[in-house]
Amino acid sequence: MGPAGLGAQRVVVSGTVSIGGGEGAGGRPRPLAGGWAVLHQVTMARAGPVDSARTDASGRYRLRVPQLDTTAQYLVSAMYMGVAYFSEPLRIRVPGTTRAGPIVVYDTVSSTHGPPIHLRRRLVTVARVKRDGTRDVLEILELANRGSHTRIAADTVRPVWAGAIPAGVLQLRVGEGDFSADAVARRGDSVAVFGPVPPGVLRQLTYNYVVPADQTTLSLPVDQPTDEVDLLLEDTTARVVSGALESLGVEPIEQRRFARYRIGPLATGARVTVGLPRPGFQVQRQWWIIVVLAGLAMLWALVVALKRKPSAISHRPSVSAFADG
Repeated sequence: MGPAGLGAQRVVVSGTVSIGGGEGAGGRPRPLAGGWAVLHQVTMARAGPVDSARTDASGRYRLRVPQLDTTAQYLVSAMYMGVAYFSEPLRIRVPGTTRAGPIVVYDTVSSTHGPPIHLRRRLVTVARVKRDGTRDVLEILELANRGSHTRIAADTVRPVWAGAIPAGVLQLRVGEGDFSADAVARRGDSVAVFGPVPPGVLRQLTYNYVVPADQTTLSLPVDQPTDEVDLLLEDTTARVVSGALESLGVEPIEQRRFARYRIGPLATGARVTVGLPRPGFQVQRQWWIIVVLAGLAMLWALVVALKRKPSAISHRPSVSAFADG
């Protein structure tokens, strides 16, 4: 039965929204009454809300799917104190009532209060050297809020969290994760996060950058306590220097091979350095040699032309000789 036929039957998504943070009896979350719950439909072509409703006194909601698309994902959002919270994505295959996972919202506190955001894990993937001698690096970080309130930026100067990146890297770009590019900024050799970080779940920050061609080491600065650092090196001859290094062998990933290492936990000031093997001869990088050789070839051709004997030309009849004839 296609999406149109399924859409003619009743499809409902139900669930609850509660307020966390230990405010309820016995430290349990308390229901969020009168809050808006919004159902979103996400497909490859588009994404958007399809229904909304207020939660009742027990924090429950019921949302209707106007026309079921079995290829789509569905998720429910709830807004509280200016922060959006989402359920886990749902796949709905048949008509009926589907229950979404519980949504827990939190009161907010600024980045200047509460315990600092903790760096749970840092995954660093270093690709093989490119033709121009540079290397692409992808970092995926997991941030944990150990407090009881959602942390928000105090202002545009003081972020929720900030961490150091290798010095001198180029073209930092924010990738897919829990923070949009608008919520992340580069400040010199550090990256700052201004998006909200709720407690209870790990928030993923993803970014990539380029290591310059003349850089033979990649030093990962450890400016805060870090539970774990994982390294994936496509150049398996690269050498890693760290006091707590564990080699995990070579792992195939998407038809590529990476040497894998695990390090941690790491204290502030720890040293993690990757020695990058020098690339072989790269014609693209020796452009100045090509220019010089081309210039010498042109100069040699000019010298040969000037040294050529004029007899081969002077024996030819001139225009005046034909005129005299």
